[in-house]
Amino acid sequence: MIVGSGDIAKVLHDREGALFFASGVSNSACESKDQYKREKDLLLSQPKNLCLFYFSTISIYLKNSAYTRHKTKMEALIRSNFNHYNIIRIGNITWGTNPNTFINYIREKKKAGEPYELLDEFRYVIDQDQLLTLTDNLPLKGQHELCVFGRMAKPKDLI
Repeated sequence: MIVGSGDIAKVLHDREGALFFASGVSNSACESKDQYKREKDLLLSQPKNLCLFYFSTISIYLKNSAYTRHKTKMEALIRSNFNHYNIIRIGNITWGTNPNTFINYIREKKKAGEPYELLDEFRYVIDQDQLLTLTDNLPLKGQHELCVFGRMAKPKDLI
């Protein structure tokens, strides 16, 4: 079962016995408590007899924001409410149409000829094939947490 309709949900391969929860807050700049509550309530309403796949962020180790605090709380809820799960912490995805993802935001600014600032820093990015290799092969029993850094790239090299 796949819950969600965004960039991650659209590429996942459904697996018997798996619940892919790809219906979270997709904008890391979000400050809306209502959006965070919506994700929490939706997560807790899911069947507990399936193995939950939850997409978190490696940013929980890099930043202190409303988004990263929310993701940390969601991970704790998963640990206490689901017997079998895979918490997958990822960086920036390289595909999709969500204008709130880092790469798509910069792409749109560039395409529109609008100014944007790129810092001389590295970002962790994950390709669609990398994510699918994981989700297609992770076990459906047990409690697993993975940090998937993908590859390090400078934003100017991605755009």
